[in-house]
Amino acid sequence: MTAADSASSSEAGPKLALTDDQWRERLTPQEFAVLRRAGTERPFTGEYTDTKTEGVYQCRACGAELFRSSEKFESHCGWPSFFDPADSDAVILRPDDSLGMRRVEVVCANCHSHLGHVFEGEGYPTPTDQRYCINSISLRLVPSAH
Repeated sequence: MTAADSASSSEAGPKLALTDDQWRERLTPQEFAVLRRAGTERPFTGEYTDTKTEGVYQCRACGAELFRSSEKFESHCGWPSFFDPADSDAVILRPDDSLGMRRVEVVCANCHSHLGHVFEGEGYPTPTDQRYCINSISLRLVPSAH
């Protein structure tokens, strides 16, 4: 199954549904712009772009577990890259035809916040041949306890 095939056409509403004003109270203006308005942080500026810390990456908006450090890899694209979500139900993939191109948007399954996009067939040596290109500002890393 490809990323585009798994985009849900009968997508249910988010488990955590807040108004824009409630989201603005919880998020910084920069977080709101990316998570709730599908913005993108500038490449090579994000907090987790080059992070090697082991742990779990949660949705910054709602705290849902999205990715694990064991699935993070160096893509040199300017944003954190993962080859698979922590749980197949952690994210929703949906078509994104903005910017005059066909892409697949990645959103948090719990709160429907924008995380980034997923690309496939780029030739990275990963088990899935997918690159979940995720905005650092959409994530919060919880380091593993050693």
